[in-house]
Amino acid sequence: MTIILGGALIIGVTLGLLGSGGSAITVPVLVYLVGHATKQSIAESMAIVGLISIAAAVPYARSKQIDWRSVWYFGVPGMLGTFIGAWIGGLSFAAIQLVVFGGVLIAAAYVMLRKPGVTESEDDSADIHRSPIWKIAIEGTVVGIVTGFVGVGGGFLIVPALVVFGRLPMRLAIGSSLVIIALKSAIGFAKYQHYLMEHEMSVDLQTVAIFVLLGVVGSLIGKAINARLNQQVLKLVFAVFLVLLGGFVIVHEGGKLVHRSTEQVENVSSNIHMTSDNSLVTHK
Repeated sequence: MTIILGGALIIGVTLGLLGSGGSAITVPVLVYLVGHATKQSIAESMAIVGLISIAAAVPYARSKQIDWRSVWYFGVPGMLGTFIGAWIGGLSFAAIQLVVFGGVLIAAAYVMLRKPGVTESEDDSADIHRSPIWKIAIEGTVVGIVTGFVGVGGGFLIVPALVVFGRLPMRLAIGSSLVIIALKSAIGFAKYQHYLMEHEMSVDLQTVAIFVLLGVVGSLIGKAINARLNQQVLKLVFAVFLVLLGGFVIVHEGGKLVHRSTEQVENVSSNIHMTSDNSLVTHK
C-alpha cells in the first residue's frame, strides 16, 4: 500500500510541476511497483489519467482557456486513433507494448528538452493563424494510435502538436489537451476493458481510486512547488528521468523478446532435427 501511495503522489506532483509527463510513469509504476499485469496496468492507466485530466481541466474551462475547435478536430480523430491503438495493443505481446512505451518515454524527453518555437506564444490574445483541419485531424489520429497502444494520456505529444499544427498559444494548448486526454482515455479504457473481460481479467478499482485521489492532491502540491523552482532545471531533471526509465523498460522487456525469439529458434531447430531423424529411420 505504501508503494501505491508513493507512486500516486509522484505521478500527481509531476503533473503539477510540468503540466504533462506524469501519465508517462503511471504504467511503469503499476507494472513494476504495484505488480499488475501489463494489459491491466494500461487499462488502469487510462482510467487514472482520464479522471485526473477532467479535474485538471475544470480551472482552464472556467478561465475560458480551452479551444473547443481544436478539441473537436484533434480530439475526435484522436479518439478513433486511440481505439485503433488499443485494438492493436490487445493483439500484441505485452513485452512489445512496453518496449514501444520505453521509446515513447525517450521521445517525450526529447519533446520536453527541445527549444520552443516561434509559435509557442504565451499571449492568449495573439492572432491565431489556423492550420488546415486535415493536418490537425491526421496529427490527432497518429497521436491517438500511439497513446492507445502504450496506454498514456499523451499530453507531452498533444501540447506540442496543438502548438505547431493547431497554432495555439501555450495556455490554450495545455487546457485543450486536458480535455482531449480525457476523451481519448475514456475510449482507450473502454477498449481495454473489453479485452480484459474476454480474458477473465479486471481492473483494480481500489488502485484506480487511490491513484486518482492522490494524483489530484499531488498535482496541487506540484503546482505550488512549480511557482518556486526554475522551470528549465525541472524539465532537464525529469527528461533525464524519462530517458533512464525508458532505457530500463526497453532493456528489461527487450531481453524478454530476445529470449522468446531464441527459444522459438531453438524449438524450430529441434523440430527440424527430429523430422530429419525420423526421415532417416523411415528410409532405412
